[in-house]
Amino acid sequence: MIGTNNQDYLSMFQEWVQKGGRAQAEFMKAFSEYMASNQKFDPVNSIKELTEKSSEVQSNLMSNISNVQKNMMEQFFNMGNLMQNFAGCGAFKTTIGSNGRISIPEAERDALRINEGDLVQVVVIPLEKKKRQS
Repeated sequence: MIGTNNQDYLSMFQEWVQKGGRAQAEFMKAFSEYMASNQKFDPVNSIKELTEKSSEVQSNLMSNISNVQKNMMEQFFNMGNLMQNFAGCGAFKTTIGSNGRISIPEAERDALRINEGDLVQVVVIPLEKKKRQS
């Protein structure tokens, strides 16, 4: 609301009052039409209906919030279950020895609690090829 002089502020204020007056007149018209069509207007019953509707809306809102929280917790615990699948895994680098053998470093064997003769699964991802000298 930036004006160049007091006349701008005065006209803006007058416009605001007129709009407010029109809104108030429209409300009074709608309310009087409602009162004319409903001869048995009971303010206590109207407040009771309003209270019931607002209680229903609040109940629905809380139910929706509860469902959102439940879904988020389920997703969180599902992620936790997925992480357990990876908890017993290890990743390390090693080189291929003679006859294609690989060795698991001692620290990783201890951490994974694996010993000689235990069955393990190996996933091989080549990182770098050794350059051959000619």
